[in-house]
Amino acid sequence: MSLVRSNVFDPFTGDLWSALQRCPVFNPSHAPSNEISSFADVRVDWKEMAEAHVFKADLPGMKKEEVKVEVEEGNVLKISGERCGEKEDKDGKWHRVERSSGKFLRRFRLPGEVKVDQVKATMENGVLTVTVPKEEVNKPEVKAIEISG
Repeated sequence: MSLVRSNVFDPFTGDLWSALQRCPVFNPSHAPSNEISSFADVRVDWKEMAEAHVFKADLPGMKKEEVKVEVEEGNVLKISGERCGEKEDKDGKWHRVERSSGKFLRRFRLPGEVKVDQVKATMENGVLTVTVPKEEVNKPEVKAIEISG
């Protein structure tokens, strides 16, 4: 039994449906074996606040053990992981498979004034929150100069 991934919804076009099932773009079981399944549509919000940069990623159904948060090259935040698809079984017949599965990777170049050694990540209800604290920026001292004359 093969899984069909498609955005086509028309139960009356059997010929089109059969053609799509034979197409590697729509049916991963007909894709080359070295092709990596991925979903790049992991949605991430990035909000800069006074004291930190806060990233929130929607990862519904994933466990924290399936997600990796790293800082590489000193200032690149990397969020990656893998969502496993539904296992094929011999019971039942799939009519639609729309939920994404496979590996994902998102990178964000952080500004220079962050404390990468104090990055914190939490996961709750399928939302990953990564907090990157900012360095305190010393404001240059302003000295008033009296104008003579």
